[in-house]
Amino acid sequence: MSDRGLCLAAGSASLALYQRLLEARLPGVAELVPADGSLLLVLAPGAPLPAGLMTLLEEVLDGHSGAPGAPASEHRIAVRFDGDDLAEVAARAGQAAESLARLLCSLTLRVKFLGFQPGFAYLEGLPAQLHLPRRARPRKTVPAGSVALAGGYCGIYPAAGPGGWHLIGSTDVPLFDPAASRPTRFLPGDLVRLVAA
Repeated sequence: MSDRGLCLAAGSASLALYQRLLEARLPGVAELVPADGSLLLVLAPGAPLPAGLMTLLEEVLDGHSGAPGAPASEHRIAVRFDGDDLAEVAARAGQAAESLARLLCSLTLRVKFLGFQPGFAYLEGLPAQLHLPRRARPRKTVPAGSVALAGGYCGIYPAAGPGGWHLIGSTDVPLFDPAASRPTRFLPGDLVRLVAA
């Protein structure tokens, strides 16, 4: 632990721990940053380790998460299944492109964490046949709104930029607005449904 933060390696329980810490509002906690299998807890300058933190961590890791928290926000995102890699991804999954689109629209995905770009959500909940490695050659530019798959996650690019994920579709839904009171559309724990546009 540094004088400012503590990285809690909680594995698959990191999202549950993040949600419990949000609800607990422990004094001295300045920020919580979930990642893939870990959670960064940033303390206010000079704040001691919060009382009750270790108990809460043990409860989550033991599967005793206590009372359920607030219901997750749900988002329906209209997607055009027109990505450059859709046919290739469908073939790798042993399906036609239309079947793959229907499969993706049948899923309820969950935001595990944000990263890479402001507002870029890593959405978990894909079936095993869609757990794909990143592309061998990343693209120099991926358009904003691109819906993509890689490494067991689905993601939507909030802004144009480089990327190595497989592009399966696109959306016009804005995902990041730095001037808004809540800049990101998605937060960890939110649920996301893709809807064919």
